[in-house]
Amino acid sequence: MHQSIDKKIIIIIYLLLLVILSTTSGKSLKNKESYFPTIGQVNIQGLSSTNNSKIYNELNYLFYKNILFIEKKKIQSILSKYNIIEVYNIKKIYPSTINIKIKPTKFVAKLSNNNQLLVGANGKLIADKRNKEILPYIFGKFNSENFLIFKKNIVLSKFNFTNFKMLYFFPSNRWDILTNDNILIKLPQDNISESLNLAYKIINDNNFKNKNLIDLRVNNNLIIK
Repeated sequence: MHQSIDKKIIIIIYLLLLVILSTTSGKSLKNKESYFPTIGQVNIQGLSSTNNSKIYNELNYLFYKNILFIEKKKIQSILSKYNIIEVYNIKKIYPSTINIKIKPTKFVAKLSNNNQLLVGANGKLIADKRNKEILPYIFGKFNSENFLIFKKNIVLSKFNFTNFKMLYFFPSNRWDILTNDNILIKLPQDNISESLNLAYKIINDNNFKNKNLIDLRVNNNLIIK
């Protein structure tokens, strides 16, 4: 009987010790956090004043937080909502500042059915009513992956987007291009950059002047009209 009572007393003592230790460690951690200054400044550079302000307002939760415990993932989730952003850099400046430097994407095309929607070099759609750049129009339903693959091939070729007037995307994952000189280039599904370079060579060859169609859709079969 005495042994049973002793065991109960020992268990109660252990439980009390656990409560005391956990309370003490919690206070210690809280005190430890308070040793470091809280965030008092967030600097955002790279976008328009309007977009910088929007991001700044969304990052208000950072103020008065301990800089050591700020997770960059939360900041990244906010920045990822802005399609205008190409790349960014988040840097903690101890003890109390966060600097965010942003590089906006370049506009490379417009949607044919909406002049306000522009296509960025990052493959994302950006609404911009005030943009007056002369850009090629894109026809057809494409996604970001389709466009980025196509853009990569353009970069690898001797062309750039300023050479184009219109771009046509087909459900078969194939592109046609109308140049500023009204030459229609029909591209194959594969070997796009090589086909573009061949088209570039033909366009600049005096033997093919006054031609307005270069059909490269069939492998090893060239049609020029």
